Amino acid sequence: MTSTVHDPTVRDPIEELRTTLEEQFQRHSDQLAHLTVCSRQPDRGGFDDDILEALIVSSRQVVADTAQALRRMAEGSYGTCERCATDIPLQRLEILPHARFCVPCQRKRTG
Repeated sequence: MTSTVHDPTVRDPIEELRTTLEEQFQRHSDQLAHLTVCSRQPDRGGFDDDILEALIVSSRQVVADTAQALRRMAEGSYGTCERCATDIPLQRLEILPHARFCVPCQRKRTG
């Protein structure tokens, strides 16, 4: 007979991913705010204009992707491929917590 006692030292992988996503959201939101302030300074905060713009675009995308992943968690659809509706493997989510597609579908999307 197996034991069904809950071990409090074992964390739910999805809850760990939620924590990772929340931390990532906060970190990139802070970075975006800093970069936005820099973009309004005459010297651009010491950044090259093109590099600053690329960093802002990148930060915006990460914030949007992360917010979308947190939304999917709240809705109960997190971890399901948006194209084929199969489960996205936990290993992929651990590497890319905001993944929306399984690897085969992502390859089809990006060619």
